[in-house]
Amino acid sequence: MLPDLDSLRCFVAAAQALNFRQAARSVNLTPAALGQRIKLLEGALDTQLFARTTRSVQLTPEGLALLPYAQRALDAARDCARAARGELAVPLEVVLGTRHELGLSWLLPQLDALSQRHPAVTFHLYVSSGEDLLLRLRTREIDCAVTSTRYSDGRLDAVRLHREEYAFVGASALLGAVAFETAEDARRHTLLDAGPELPLFRYWVDAPGGGERLHFGRVLRMGTIAAIERMVLDGRGVAVLPRYLVREALGDGRLRELFPEVVCTSDWFRLVFRARDPRQGLFESIARALLEAPLR
Repeated sequence: MLPDLDSLRCFVAAAQALNFRQAARSVNLTPAALGQRIKLLEGALDTQLFARTTRSVQLTPEGLALLPYAQRALDAARDCARAARGELAVPLEVVLGTRHELGLSWLLPQLDALSQRHPAVTFHLYVSSGEDLLLRLRTREIDCAVTSTRYSDGRLDAVRLHREEYAFVGASALLGAVAFETAEDARRHTLLDAGPELPLFRYWVDAPGGGERLHFGRVLRMGTIAAIERMVLDGRGVAVLPRYLVREALGDGRLRELFPEVVCTSDWFRLVFRARDPRQGLFESIARALLEAPLR
């Protein structure tokens, strides 16, 4: 049975004064009421805390051992009350998960703004793939994550952020040398994607007007979007990539959009965290801050 704070308060007062009458006055109790509190505490802990005679009061070895911990518990309780009143800036550490390219281009530039909005919070980044981010959330290795990976897990909750739109692109130099105007031209090109299920190309396949009509000469799996982007810019294949990531290259002509009449399906970035996490209010505030900055 755990001791209650009132009993610990009486114990500390008696241990410091070594006089029950004086200790009772300091906690606004009668000596009899204080003595009853001490007796209840000794019963809860199943040990004797004071050695009392008609002439003196002394701490037993068990009471002496308890004293610093009882004082620490009372100090912690006072700090709890001060923190609840906003009188203490309680330091927090938040590990924010993200995938590599999104972290570098979008989240990393926002860390200063997040820290200014939440000065008591230290933000750390954890960079990985979408599925791994969800796993690390479940195992409590990270606190929240920005991801568009879909999930159906009642243990997780989320706040929706920006829409993630996609574009089917190739390097202008590559498309100038090897045309890609018709479905038949696909056989002359390499499709780059993250994995064998072609998760990125599915955004084009599933779009109205897309479908399974393109049959590529070969398919290379690069694992990460950052690697795919590099390969596409180098003219070593075509790929479906997040539009925010290729917007600049499309604007300056390094990349061209393929079959622009087909509007790829889209997804949503979400700030995902564990359901019923007591820091949900903080995560929602982080989400509002992230919404203020456009994807890039």
